[in-house]
Amino acid sequence: MEEPGQLKRALLDASAGAIAGGISRTVTSPLDVIKIRFQVQLEPTASWALIRRDLSGSSKYTGMFQATKEIFREEGLPGFWRGNVPALLMVMPYTAIQFAVLHKLKTFVSGSSKTADHINLSPYLSYISGALAGCAATVGSYPFDLLRTILASQGEPKIYPNMRSAIFDILRTRGFRGLYAGLSPTLVEIIPYAGLQFGTYDTFKRWCMAWNNLRSSSISSTTGDSLSSFQLFICGLAAGTCAKLVCHPLDVVKKRFQIEGLQRHPKYGARVEQRAYRNLFDALHRILKSEGWHGLYKGIVPSTIKAAPAGAVTFVAYEFTSDWLESIFTST
Repeated sequence: MEEPGQLKRALLDASAGAIAGGISRTVTSPLDVIKIRFQVQLEPTASWALIRRDLSGSSKYTGMFQATKEIFREEGLPGFWRGNVPALLMVMPYTAIQFAVLHKLKTFVSGSSKTADHINLSPYLSYISGALAGCAATVGSYPFDLLRTILASQGEPKIYPNMRSAIFDILRTRGFRGLYAGLSPTLVEIIPYAGLQFGTYDTFKRWCMAWNNLRSSSISSTTGDSLSSFQLFICGLAAGTCAKLVCHPLDVVKKRFQIEGLQRHPKYGARVEQRAYRNLFDALHRILKSEGWHGLYKGIVPSTIKAAPAGAVTFVAYEFTSDWLESIFTST
């Protein structure tokens, strides 16, 4: 099959990435809303922590099941997709830029634009390419990530009725720099996160291919270079889980920076005051001091449950969409 030109290839990767990101984001939105509510809650998010501190009843959300019931009772089913529009506006360009840059970097280091040749890259180059692609995508789509977090965390009654009012208020109170609040910890987070996600995904794919080749050699002469949908799903599942478990504390810090000064209803507990944290290290220190180690892992359960299928759906959707678009581009 003839390889598409550079412009067509970039458009193909960007389109496939945007479609994959949009599907994954919409499917996992409820888990993301619950995760964000946990991350921005200063009070304990587990019932055992409340009992230990004799603070029974002082936290708005104390577990996934309780949070799900509470959000549904107060906000209905749409509450689980709160902030999904800016999330889609964030994740679609994010994944578009990410996969386009990733393919370009892999083409540069491998000397070939063929996707099949990229699987032979060393793990180190896979991790570095993923990290750089994640940084480029983050800078290009960050304001929508900020808006997603604010709209998803505000609860009822709403502070901002829509995305437009949130943008104008942020620009009025914080200026243009306010749209990039929390960018530094985000970049610190995305380097290991994207590196781990793409690096481990390529690693698991190589392992699956080796397993397929081992099985096929004992059965017939056919090669096992092609992976099944289930194998791609498992590779994406494992990659998303590994990346999230390692990088979750940095995601908590990012969310705190993003909602500084947000005027939420008192029923949601203490709010993060404006300029509550001086920098990334100060935020880590203050969270550890006031909330303990579990404070850095608030929302880890819904986050991991979300990250695993999100990573799997994204990679599987990208692989299939990319193949489909490539067949269209090469036939024209």
